[in-house]
Amino acid sequence: MSEVQTHFRTCNICEALCGLEISHQAGAILSIKPDKKDPFSRGHICPKAVALQDFHADPDRIRTPLRKTGSGWHEISWDEAYAEIGQRVRAIQQQRGADSVGVYLGNPNAHNLGNALFLPRFQKALGSRNRYSSASADQLPHHVAANYMFGASMAISVPDIDRTDFMLIIGGNPVVSNGSMMSGAGMAGRLKALQKRGGKVVVIDPRRTETAKIASEHLAIRPEADALLLFALIRTVIEEGRVDLGHLEGRVDGYEHIATASADFTPERVCAAVGIPADRIRRLAREFAAAPSAVCYSRMGASTQSFGGLCQWLTVVLNVVTGNFDREGGAMFPQPAFDLLARVQRNDPDARPPARSRVRQLPYFSGEFPVATLADEILTEGAGQIRAMFTIAGNPVLSAPNGDRLDTAFAQLDFMVSVDIYLNETTRHADIILPATTGLEIAQFDVFFNSFAVRNPAKYSPPLFQAKGKQRHDWQILKGLIACLTGAADDGTTPEMLLDAGLRSGPYKDQGLSLAMLSEHPHGLDLGPLRPCAHERVRTLNGHIRLAPGLFLNDLPRLSAALRADAGECENYPFRLIGRRLVWNHNTWTHNSRRLLKGAGPITAQLHPSDASRLGVSAGQVVTVRSRTGQLDIEVEIDDDMLPGVVSIPQGWGHHRPDIGMRTAAGHPGVSINSLTDGGRVDPLTGNAAFNGTPVAISASRQAG
Repeated sequence: MSEVQTHFRTCNICEALCGLEISHQAGAILSIKPDKKDPFSRGHICPKAVALQDFHADPDRIRTPLRKTGSGWHEISWDEAYAEIGQRVRAIQQQRGADSVGVYLGNPNAHNLGNALFLPRFQKALGSRNRYSSASADQLPHHVAANYMFGASMAISVPDIDRTDFMLIIGGNPVVSNGSMMSGAGMAGRLKALQKRGGKVVVIDPRRTETAKIASEHLAIRPEADALLLFALIRTVIEEGRVDLGHLEGRVDGYEHIATASADFTPERVCAAVGIPADRIRRLAREFAAAPSAVCYSRMGASTQSFGGLCQWLTVVLNVVTGNFDREGGAMFPQPAFDLLARVQRNDPDARPPARSRVRQLPYFSGEFPVATLADEILTEGAGQIRAMFTIAGNPVLSAPNGDRLDTAFAQLDFMVSVDIYLNETTRHADIILPATTGLEIAQFDVFFNSFAVRNPAKYSPPLFQAKGKQRHDWQILKGLIACLTGAADDGTTPEMLLDAGLRSGPYKDQGLSLAMLSEHPHGLDLGPLRPCAHERVRTLNGHIRLAPGLFLNDLPRLSAALRADAGECENYPFRLIGRRLVWNHNTWTHNSRRLLKGAGPITAQLHPSDASRLGVSAGQVVTVRSRTGQLDIEVEIDDDMLPGVVSIPQGWGHHRPDIGMRTAAGHPGVSINSLTDGGRVDPLTGNAAFNGTPVAISASRQAG
């Protein structure tokens, strides 16, 4: 019998960058444990990591190319698949134009070394502007703020959580997410360490989240009122003479515009809409400004709403005007070993107004249109209409707003190709499915999330297992697609070649960092804590931070209008819907893990006791939740962690459609929150989907079971 071996790698299911120690023998996994020697994750993992073995061995995984026929799915060769794809796509583009073929990129692409490096090449070969991704259903407001304030969409500042004295968390739940757009394993431990050293954590959220429960204080806010609160905090800092730009004095432009604009958003004016008393808002501003160091972190609840762009802009403004930007314990720029800013030249973010989508005129940003309008672009006839699609590692039927309409749209395409490991709610519409490797079968280096990490780590892990069946790595699939679309020969480039070149020319080149060096350190390298480096990271023409870009100032009348409630809407749809993330799950594909479903529990709608009493419903009863675009039936969970008037439903579920090949998920289908969310509700400034704050009505239906 072969010997037991140990493999070290970084988990690539979410952003936390947890180090794993995997014991295996003869191709079988014996255990997955935290890597206690990983200098970044420091021996932490969450329950999701153990599911990597489920995905590797899952009998439901697609392992050979499939073609849909009138009699079902049939296996075909890679040569057959590429030949048909090349012929069909070229014919559609020749007849209808390059933009008649769209691309959707799902969240797992961001965690895949090969895809991160080769997707731009594929997009160039396709020649279509119609690219969509999960980013516009998630973090796009972060990138828009970074672009217009710092000159680069990937110039993202993150909390220096391990050294701060005061952390204000708005719409984020890092105890569950492990720090979305703030990569850092073991967030619960980091927050407790902050408090142990005498610091304070304040959470602003309509729900008393898992993070709020360990915080120093929780303040319940009404959905979509976060930008009003942020402006009121900024106004208080200005009124009370607490502005301090610190070492950025002379390198910040536009403060006078902030001082003028904030005058309309005093705590007294916004408190009714926010749901927090004016004196408490002022006290929070004073505490934040007076702390030795402080940082404001705004995340999903503040991004996936109608004012997501303003929220992320004002978050940066608050950190800057209180002297908590680009300093220890504040908001800081990471310096990743593979630096995505390396080739970004100094520029004027306002030099070129954004292009607009064909149907709804939503903004085109960073090479893509908002996913909220993808169904419009498929269903609306005319020049530029999408008639064919590529979906790569994504399931937008469950993850995009008004997924039911997108389900209808995909069914009407002339041709569709999916690169995926599962037959899911989206890929069931494909004509051809190309099976990719995943998880333990791919090499791992995190290209994107090292750019958002709370320290500067670097770690490379080779594949643990070879692919089974006829699967290929995503980057190999992309190269095959490029060849069948363009006829170009393979140039022999691999992800490791590109990674090594980036490391050797990156910020740690003087330390001799290379792929070979990383390979000698299987636990990874700690390249040090965050350090002040705004002078290196900011890419505006003059190197200054642009505190008041016109894009945001011009959106303020819309924010002012939000102070006045729509009486008609409140009467017809008196509740506001927010999402909820479960610690045992991540994206829709993780629902096919038997280990993760053990901890999922029932998919419920959480209601405050007073709302349940008013509706006459009890725990376990099924209610009908209805929005402008759809409705669903779901079991009630009564929970005083909820703000009255708010209902919370987990995201990513709804595995009830026919012809799905995910048997474990189908046994625990839940409901899709995106049967309620409205593709018409977006943040018009960024185009990001406005999931949170969706107006809904609730009525009693029947008893569960």
